[in-house]
Amino acid sequence: MMLNNRTAESNGRPASRGEAVLRLVIPSDGELYEPTLNYLGSCGLTVRRPSARRYTAYIPALPGVEVLFQRSADVTSKVEEGSAELGITGLDRYLEYRNDERRVISLMDDLGYGRCDFVLAVPDSWLDVSSIDDLADLALEFRQEGKQLRIATKYPRLLREYLFRRGINYFTLVAVSGTLEAAPVAGYADLIADLTATGATLRENRLKTLEGGTILSSQSCLIGNTATLVQTREALELAREFVEMLEAHMRAEPYYRLTANVRGTSPQEVSATVLTRPEVSGLRGPTIAPVYNIEEQDWYSVSLLVRKDRLMEAVDHLRDCGGIEISASQLSYLFKGDSSVFNRLFNPAAGATAGTED
Repeated sequence: MMLNNRTAESNGRPASRGEAVLRLVIPSDGELYEPTLNYLGSCGLTVRRPSARRYTAYIPALPGVEVLFQRSADVTSKVEEGSAELGITGLDRYLEYRNDERRVISLMDDLGYGRCDFVLAVPDSWLDVSSIDDLADLALEFRQEGKQLRIATKYPRLLREYLFRRGINYFTLVAVSGTLEAAPVAGYADLIADLTATGATLRENRLKTLEGGTILSSQSCLIGNTATLVQTREALELAREFVEMLEAHMRAEPYYRLTANVRGTSPQEVSATVLTRPEVSGLRGPTIAPVYNIEEQDWYSVSLLVRKDRLMEAVDHLRDCGGIEISASQLSYLFKGDSSVFNRLFNPAAGATAGTED
C-alpha cells in the first residue's frame, strides 16, 4: 500500500488534494446512506463531508479520491456514463438500471450489509395461491378470461426476466413510485413485487410471499467503469488501493491473531507440539520465533491465525502446549499475493467476488 507516504494537515484534510483523480459515487438517501458511510469507515476509509448540504466529500486516507453523493437509483447510471469510476449501490439497483454490461461491472457482489430480498407477494385472501407454480396457473386462468395479472413493482426489468424464466408470459406491470403494499387494496394491481428485509411490512398489509417467489437476494455491492478506470495510471493506482482496502478488510473479518509464549528445546519441537491439532494451528501453520530473555532460555513466541468461531478452542490448545501470556487481536486487514477484485477490471468474465475467500 502507498498510504504511509501521504501527509495531512491537523484537521485531517489532505495537505494538497489537487483535482480529483478517482471519483466514487455513493447513495445520498435511503437505507444504504448511513450503512455505506459506516462500512467505509470500518475499512479505514472514513468519508469527510464538509456539510450535509454538500454533494461532494473526500477520504483523508486516499487524497485524490472524490466522493459524490447521488440518489440510490442514479448510482449505476453515473458510473456507467463515466461521471464516476467506482460506485456503491444495491445489487438490485445495479442489475435493474445497467444498460451496458461491458462498461459497468460488479467488482464485489456482496459488501456484507444492506441485505434484502426482491419477492413476489399476494394478498392473504388468495388461499389457493401459495407458490410460484400456483401463480403461473392463475395467470393462465386470467388469460382465458380475457384479463392479465397486474403486478406493481419498481423493478420491471428484473421482474419481467424472472417471470419469463418461470414460464409466466401473461401479465401487466404497473409502475409505482411510492408505497407498493397498498396497490392490491387500492385496486390498481393484483399483487406486488417488492424488496423486503424482514417481511414485517408485507405481513402488516396482509400480504404473503410465495414459495419459490424470491426473485433476487440483494445486498450492497461495488461497481466500476472498466473504460474510465484504465485511462490514467493515477486513477488505476487509487482504484487498486481503494478496492484492496475493502477486500482485505472483508477477508480479515473472520480471523483473530493469537500469540503465546511456549517453552521448548527448539522451534521444531514447539511447532510439532502445536501442529498436533492442525485444525487450530493457524491458517498456514504456526509462526515460531525465539524469545530473548536474560534470565530464562528456551522460550518461543507462537503466532497463529485462527477463525473466530474456533478462537477458544485454539486458546485451550495453546494452553495444552504449555502456552502462557496468550493474547488475541482481531485483524483489520488480510492481504493476499494479489487482489482478485482489482484483477477483475482486466478480466470482467472472471466473475465478481465478495473479497472473503481464504
